[in-house]
Amino acid sequence: MKQLFIPILLLFIIGCEQKEKPDIEQLFEVDRRFSNSASTNGFNNAFIEFAHPDAVLLRPNKLPIKGKIAIISFYEKLEANGIDFSWEPEGGDIAVSGELGYTYGIYTIKVDTITEKGTYISVWKKDEAGNWKYVLDTGNEGIGD
Repeated sequence: MKQLFIPILLLFIIGCEQKEKPDIEQLFEVDRRFSNSASTNGFNNAFIEFAHPDAVLLRPNKLPIKGKIAIISFYEKLEANGIDFSWEPEGGDIAVSGELGYTYGIYTIKVDTITEKGTYISVWKKDEAGNWKYVLDTGNEGIGD
């Protein structure tokens, strides 16, 4: 009986190895690329490009905007000329599975001489190709410097 105990114990230990936690810096880098795209290609295009097919936008005084097709329609109607919109992640996490994560931070919108800052959160999910795309995005306006 003792001779079986050690091999069974070793199999149990090997089978219970924990997965290595995914690196949050990879998700922060995707969020930064999203922000850079908003600055260089216009935030309308960036929000379309980085949207997961099942994405949802939560915007003030609007019902949830559900799905990439609805997001495209929303941003095609929005006038974005002269608006500089950028953000920087300050925190977040990724599930141990590596398929779902979130980032949050501070955004800045500049229109002419007016600058507004606020907070945001984006929930990220990997698409079928393994690329991070936001699946939920929302923000709160009105923080001071």
